[in-house]
Amino acid sequence: MIYPKSIKENDLLGITAISDGITSDIDIKRLNNAKKQFCNRNFKIIETDNVRHSIFGKSASSKTQAAQLEQLYKNKDVKAIFCVAGGDFALEVLSYINFDIIKKNPKWFQGFSDPTSLLFTITTNLDIATIYASNFSAFGMETWHKSLETNLEILKGRQIIQKSFDKFQKNIIPYKDGTEGYNLDEKVYWKIISDDKKIELTGRIIGGCLDVLQDLFGTRFDNTKKFIEKYKNDGIIWYFDIAELTSESLIRILWKFKDNGWFKYTKCILFSRIIEEKSYYDISYSNAIKMILKGLNIKIAIDCCFGHVSPRITIINGAIAKIKIQNGAGQIYFDLK
Repeated sequence: MIYPKSIKENDLLGITAISDGITSDIDIKRLNNAKKQFCNRNFKIIETDNVRHSIFGKSASSKTQAAQLEQLYKNKDVKAIFCVAGGDFALEVLSYINFDIIKKNPKWFQGFSDPTSLLFTITTNLDIATIYASNFSAFGMETWHKSLETNLEILKGRQIIQKSFDKFQKNIIPYKDGTEGYNLDEKVYWKIISDDKKIELTGRIIGGCLDVLQDLFGTRFDNTKKFIEKYKNDGIIWYFDIAELTSESLIRILWKFKDNGWFKYTKCILFSRIIEEKSYYDISYSNAIKMILKGLNIKIAIDCCFGHVSPRITIINGAIAKIKIQNGAGQIYFDLK
């Protein structure tokens, strides 16, 4: 596994929009404040031309998005790249990316949700670690949450034991000026739904937004089985961030992954909290997972601190993860080997 170089003060960081861009006044204010926050921490920022554009949910054509991402990879002064936001159509960018450029210029690439398509593909095809954590606009809050400070420290090369947070944001309050922090109104509880009182293990971690991974499955960019075969001796830890899936969709997707061998060598699967449970047959989120994964002898925990429900821990795709979950609390540490 290739781990890009850590960033340091005075480095140039790139922002791009491989999915949707930022256009509303309040989101622009949040973006500008995020840039200010990084500059106050002695970093320089460059953004591609597509960051402040949005047409039918895309910042630009897929070909243009790919070209602008490649510009950041080819720019030797840029030491890390952030996606500005999520969206729906980043998968299409894969058709236009010159992956040789990324392979020759490895650097930290970060985002979450729709950017899964590139993050997962880069790690599983090129053996280059990527970061599943906040998109750049999240850094626009005036006082950074601990999760954002930790995210930056990890990018700077400091490996930290990340612990589950005390509370999460269940109810989102609309921004008034764009610089507000999280509305932390619900107690965090990582729930083990396998037959285990606690989970404590080590393995190679990979995953992303499940809504996106289901579309990546079976394409020419799907190198998943070769990846897990390569790292089978480490054992695999999957993490799945669920955005908008119903319980029925969740069952179908997990069946597809299971039947195709994605869960071979798997030790553990972590699932995110979800914004809202949806089911046509009154199947709960946890029951859907247990129904389709029973019999696999895999440790499973849900409602973990990553993904679409803030705040979120930083996950390093491709790294060795050391995980401990007990009594509703969880922690994760990454070993870059």
